Amino acid sequence: MRAVQKNMSRRATGVARPQQRRPPLSGAEIQARVLHRDGLILVIDKPAGLAVHAGPSKAPNLEECFDALRFGLPRPPALAHRLDADTSGVLVLGRHPKALSKLGRLFSGRDTEKTYWAVVRGAPPAGEGVFDQKLLKVNTRSGWSVKVSDKGQTAVTRYKVLGCGPDMTWLELKPETGRTHQIRVHCAAAGCPVIADRLYGTAEPGQQLHLHSRGIVLPLSKTKPPIVVTAPPPPHMLEALKACSWVA
Repeated sequence: MRAVQKNMSRRATGVARPQQRRPPLSGAEIQARVLHRDGLILVIDKPAGLAVHAGPSKAPNLEECFDALRFGLPRPPALAHRLDADTSGVLVLGRHPKALSKLGRLFSGRDTEKTYWAVVRGAPPAGEGVFDQKLLKVNTRSGWSVKVSDKGQTAVTRYKVLGCGPDMTWLELKPETGRTHQIRVHCAAAGCPVIADRLYGTAEPGQQLHLHSRGIVLPLSKTKPPIVVTAPPPPHMLEALKACSWVA
């Protein structure tokens, strides 16, 4: 009787229990994406097209899947850094607060080495080099973006051509700073935007961004070798990579 009265009262006041939606990936699906696991960290292969955390739109996001990644610990892991929603590949998670604190120092101190693969339209100015234009985040009525500006923050990206195809180039990119959209803006400013970059280039209907977090080196211990993890390229980049002479 009391339960019925409570339900009636809840309806009368317009207060309802929040409904918890199903995560965008099942437990088996997110666990299959684990590339590395130890007592401190998890490294997963993030799928393209899925935001890593909840944004203003409240769209489905990767954090909603983390409960399936406890592997016996009392709490789910948490993000140690971020990737754009449309970027695939290596993503590091800390399994507890102590691990997250250690990872935070590594990432802020630039002690990690990140490697990205991109397939771009056209080609950069040389076979290898450095993009070092300063970047400034700007707000507009339609949203925000990043542009090259002398008023911006220092941003450094080292690049190397790994292969070429018809009007496209396969690049290895190693950012030395972690600015928002850094690789995408640097490539676009060099006249070779990442394929399917809707914000800084062009994209055909149904195309996905050809930017992939290929690998990371994490020196977590002073007495052990660094952790080295790589992620396979996503399905939507395979055709372009093969056209640029990549061999699986």
